[in-house]
Amino acid sequence: MIFGMTTFTFVHVVLSLIGIFSGFIVMFGLFATKRLDGWTAIFLASTVATSVTGFLFPFHRFLPSHGVGIVSLLVLAVAVLARYAFHLAGAWRRTYVVTAMIALYLNVFVLIAQAFQKVPALKAMAPTQSEPPFLVTQLVDMVLFVVFTIVAAVGSAQRKMAAATSASAGQTTALKDLMVWKPSFS
Repeated sequence: MIFGMTTFTFVHVVLSLIGIFSGFIVMFGLFATKRLDGWTAIFLASTVATSVTGFLFPFHRFLPSHGVGIVSLLVLAVAVLARYAFHLAGAWRRTYVVTAMIALYLNVFVLIAQAFQKVPALKAMAPTQSEPPFLVTQLVDMVLFVVFTIVAAVGSAQRKMAAATSASAGQTTALKDLMVWKPSFS
């Protein structure tokens, strides 16, 4: 046992925390319109691994966590396709941003739910997770992630426009160079 958890649970928690930490770094990269390829790979891989390992715990009935896991894996599949198969081309850029942010939101959603189950002070405030402290915390989390997703998507669109402007400026410069080119026959 590690910190009172089985080794498997500990690995699952560590994967989840790596996914959340790297996801926030990727999110700030999206805000700044910077591609963080290494962090993105860590975020996507650890978040997929978190969702997959969540299904390996023993269970006897379908739980809400399984629903979150299924949604997370579907969203992550689209994010991975958008990023690696379609290389963020065209609408796939915004698709990636939105699905990556949803995956991070779901990871944080589960973190909050687990915190309200495991941390005694939080559990005392919301023992059934239907009390106002839990609901307000999840509502604030959702609102923040909606705002974060909009900011990241706008940043992504600006990056695409800047790249297009830069490319067209390069073409214009090349055309001007051709128009003033004077052949030398000496």
